[in-house]
Amino acid sequence: MTAPARTRTSADLIQAEQPVLAHNYHPLPVVVARAEGAWVEDVEGRRYLDMLAGYSALNFGHRHPALIEAAHRQLDRLTLTSRAFHNDRLAEFAARLAQLTGLDMVLPMNTGAEAVESGIKVARKWAYDVKGVPADEATIVVAADNFHGRTTTIVSFSTDDTARAGFGPFTPGFRIVPYNDLAALEAAVDETTAAVLIEPIQGEAGVLIPDDGYLTGVRELTRRAGCLFVADEIQSGLGRTGRTLAVDHEDVVPDVVLLGKALGGGIVPVSAVVARREVMSVLHPGEHGSTFGGNPLAAAVGTAVVELLEGGEFQRRAAELGVVLRDGLTELVGKGVVGFRARGLWAGVDVDPAIGTGREISARLMREGVLVKDTHGATIRLAPPLTVTADELRSALGSLEKVLAV
Repeated sequence: MTAPARTRTSADLIQAEQPVLAHNYHPLPVVVARAEGAWVEDVEGRRYLDMLAGYSALNFGHRHPALIEAAHRQLDRLTLTSRAFHNDRLAEFAARLAQLTGLDMVLPMNTGAEAVESGIKVARKWAYDVKGVPADEATIVVAADNFHGRTTTIVSFSTDDTARAGFGPFTPGFRIVPYNDLAALEAAVDETTAAVLIEPIQGEAGVLIPDDGYLTGVRELTRRAGCLFVADEIQSGLGRTGRTLAVDHEDVVPDVVLLGKALGGGIVPVSAVVARREVMSVLHPGEHGSTFGGNPLAAAVGTAVVELLEGGEFQRRAAELGVVLRDGLTELVGKGVVGFRARGLWAGVDVDPAIGTGREISARLMREGVLVKDTHGATIRLAPPLTVTADELRSALGSLEKVLAV
């Protein structure tokens, strides 16, 4: 009689990755096997409250029924045609996404980094074709401490040595100024400037929220200077901050919005460049593309995501539960938390370094059944699914209080 195969443990599976996977990540030692809503379960059956939500890719929770249904329905019909042919799902997706963002045209891609790369190409092409910048002289102004991805072009304008060191030579054409500094931004903009590219809230930097009026100032400055305002809403957008987009808090409409992560509903990679018609119309056949960009499965899931956002329920939940999150964190200041920044269901929490690094606090929380991610030393990020409940939030904050008291 053949003995049954031994179930592989978390430790087994983590060890099995070491010789065959590139070591470009340092994940917490948890191996997720199942998930539903705001909860995940490891291979041993231990449950964890997910307070990271895939860096906002899981805004609607794990396996949201409407998104799973849309994916299943499309899987039974058609998954890929490439853009060599039309498909019957793409027009509706583009039209509804453009309307949701208050813009006109959509360039569908797959990952967030692809959306940023595509946005850079669109901005440069617009600078040459519309603004009249001499060939190969276009510049783009970006903010220090940014995170827009890890491709070679994007790390060319990163100020994070870990992401940048060892990957040169770097792509020219970028000017870096301090974030949240309108005077520095204005000094960097000139007749060669194609665009100002910023995150309305800097996520990887620790959820840095600019002063009130900063985004309005960027919009006014770029309009006055005759260049584009490109807002990277890949992490901050699609309900995370209590509005559809983070720029909506100042009623600002950029020329170009970059989207990703939550746009795929946690099911498939979906990203997009959404722009004014005058800007997007600079692209012509053959100048840019993607085999999988705008595929029918992605379009079906993306349309279902847009539909969830059109009613405003998730934006309202993020705003209302954001009060619970902010009030709970306020109670922890002086009890191991030295400061925090929060907007909607998104927070960067600075822990007293004497208590532990962000990584160590994250590991302690994991043992308490709460999953978070550290960034920049003693800062942890909280970004639960927008489906989380107030009681679940309070429970996670109670766990944080507990591990800070150890």
